[in-house]
Amino acid sequence: ANAWSSGGNLGTARAWMPGIGTQTAAVTCGGQPYMKTTEEYNGTAWRAGNDIAANMAYFPGCGTQTAGLIMGGYNASSDSNVTQEYDGTTWTSGGNLGAAQRENASCGTQTAGLSIGGYDSVVTEEYNGSSWSSGGNLSQNRYGSAAAGTLSAGLCFGGRAVTGGSADPTSTEEYDGTSWSAGGAMTTGRRYPGGAGTQSSALAFGGD
Repeated sequence: ANAWSSGGNLGTARAWMPGIGTQTAAVTCGGQPYMKTTEEYNGTAWRAGNDIAANMAYFPGCGTQTAGLIMGGYNASSDSNVTQEYDGTTWTSGGNLGAAQRENASCGTQTAGLSIGGYDSVVTEEYNGSSWSSGGNLSQNRYGSAAAGTLSAGLCFGGRAVTGGSADPTSTEEYDGTSWSAGGAMTTGRRYPGGAGTQSSALAFGGD
C-alpha cells in the first residue's frame, strides 16, 4: 500500500504516452519517438495490441483496457483533434475534439470522459461516447497535468503554466461536472506527473 515494486517491462521504450485502465488490465499506445504501437498489461507482462490510426505522442487517455479513450496529441508537425476508442482489440474513430489539442489531461470513461486543458489552454471538453461538448474552464492555462476521477468528480493537478509565468503550479482543481474549484495544493510543483485514483483518493508520482 505504501511502496512501489517492479512490474514487467514495456516491449518498446517510449515517452509522452497515455496510461489507461488498472494495474492488472492496462493499455498504452503511441508515444515519442512518434509511433502507433499499442501494448496491453495483465499485471505481469506487456503484449502487443493493434495500432492506433497514426503516429502520435503528447496525448492522454482514460477508461479501461476494454473500453479506452484517447484524444488529441501531436504528430511531429501539427496538433490533432482526433478521438479514438478501444474495445480491447481494435481502435475505432470517435467524435473529434472541438479544437485540436496536445499535452492535455484526461479522466473518466469512454462514454463519460474529460479532455482537460492542454498547451496554452483552459478549455475542458466532455465526451458522451459519440461527441464532445464544452465544459467549465480551468482557472489557469496548464499543460502536462495529470488527472484522476470521473466526469462528475474529476481532479486535475500539476502541469506547466503557459500564460502568466513559467512556474510549475502546485495547485489542484476539482470538477463537479460543470465547473472547476480549488483543491489542496501539491507538496511539490511538477509537470508531466503520473496520476491515478479518484477525486477523494488520488495519487501523483514522478514528473519533471
